[in-house]
Amino acid sequence: MTAAIAAGRRYLPRGYADFARQVLIWFGFLLAYQVARGVADRDPTRAFANGWRVIDIEQRLTGLRELTFQGWTESSHFLALLVSWTYWNSEFTVIGLALLWVYLRRNSAFTRFRNTILLANVLGLIGYVLLPTAPPRFFTTMGFTNTLGQFGGLNHGSGLVQLAANPYAAMPSLHAADALIVGVVLASVVRRWPWKLVWLVWPVWVWFSVMATANHFWLDVLAGIVLATIALAIVYRGRIRTAVAR
Repeated sequence: MTAAIAAGRRYLPRGYADFARQVLIWFGFLLAYQVARGVADRDPTRAFANGWRVIDIEQRLTGLRELTFQGWTESSHFLALLVSWTYWNSEFTVIGLALLWVYLRRNSAFTRFRNTILLANVLGLIGYVLLPTAPPRFFTTMGFTNTLGQFGGLNHGSGLVQLAANPYAAMPSLHAADALIVGVVLASVVRRWPWKLVWLVWPVWVWFSVMATANHFWLDVLAGIVLATIALAIVYRGRIRTAVAR
């Protein structure tokens, strides 16, 4: 018992009680969020109508660039697996590990980091309720294919994924928003420049992956970027004002 207490004091910046509180906050939020997201809106007619509107807007602006990304991934089995792995793990696995690392090693930055992630996801849930949107993978007549099944056979119809996920939660892309937040925060707190570069590139890779797997349109990604920017601006407004004043 004494050794456990000593280890807690050594490795946990604020002790066991605070660490347990942070774990409860995070997993409690994940549970509540997944349930709320899953029941937010399952109206296929409305979701597909909004999906067709996104397609129409994209075709008028730049065309369906996502199809080009899909073509690249389908030409390489390794790349297809890599983008699938990124899609499945960038949202909760990478975020969870990033939060844990910041908590343990850069604790002074943790609270703002956590709050930014929570705020962005709450705002995203509001977007899902107001604007349910079918993702590209449902529009096979436009040439989109679902590549996620190539990664261990896991797809949106599998077990707990089907239970918790809302298949029409494409707009905005929280994969895009959360990746940007993680990238910006981690790049600002790591000390070695190679890792700073890795985290600055991370959001771009996630954006590519969610489009290459036919899970988000580029407009979804753009909306996610705007969402992340708003969340960062709200949570870090004090630091932004200080930086501007200088």
